[in-house]
Amino acid sequence: MKRALLAMLLVAPATAAIGVPLVQFRMAFFSDAIGHSAFTGVALGILLGVSPTWTMVVFGALVAVGIVLVKGRTDLSADTVIGVFFSTAIALGIAIISRAKGLTRNLQMFLYGDPLAISDAEIVWLLFLLLLVGFFLIVTYNRLLLLGIHEGFARSKGVRVKAVEVSFALITSLVVTAAIRTVGILLVTALLIIPAAAARNIARAAAPAFLLSIGISLFSGVCGLIASYYLDTATGATIVLASSACFILTAAMRTARSNE
Repeated sequence: MKRALLAMLLVAPATAAIGVPLVQFRMAFFSDAIGHSAFTGVALGILLGVSPTWTMVVFGALVAVGIVLVKGRTDLSADTVIGVFFSTAIALGIAIISRAKGLTRNLQMFLYGDPLAISDAEIVWLLFLLLLVGFFLIVTYNRLLLLGIHEGFARSKGVRVKAVEVSFALITSLVVTAAIRTVGILLVTALLIIPAAAARNIARAAAPAFLLSIGISLFSGVCGLIASYYLDTATGATIVLASSACFILTAAMRTARSNE
């Protein structure tokens, strides 16, 4: 339980901070594609007899970079390109599972997540990832804001758009695959998007949105973990429900403020 709590204190700020640009870029579907590509990465790892954690990270990173590169070379919308990769990754994972019988039960822990089973090595990885996310956002904060306004405008200001997009995609893939161990593949997108969306309901600028998103994510993560212990419910699902409650509260606050 102590490791699970420490894991939430490390993964919640990372997911919340990355979630704000995803909401700003209207790319919530992107994190979903990365999360579900991890399903195929895990299946490949089990099939090849190597650690599914590493194959999940590598495959997720390849999908993330692939989406960015293909999006830049076609006239298709971002959602369309993401949808193509999303569908292909899921189909590949299902094909692998259907061929190798008995893989399904090994996927359970990745589908639903289990923060109570996190190891000390994974705690160290989450700490490193949190520091990496913090460093990345400090370095690229202004460029991400410009990119969120308009790609052409960011390019005119000297931003190396492709480099920022690829690096952001890689960081997002690392965060998503790390968060899967806490809430699972099925709910990982919620851990990134809901706190950021809740923060956007009441934040008037980008900087407060980051801080509010991190605060909401930490609050819902800790409350969800404790509630799941006493209610004997799935930890990941309970954490997401706590985040959803925060979203409903902030949405009500925004409505009340707009009616004043």
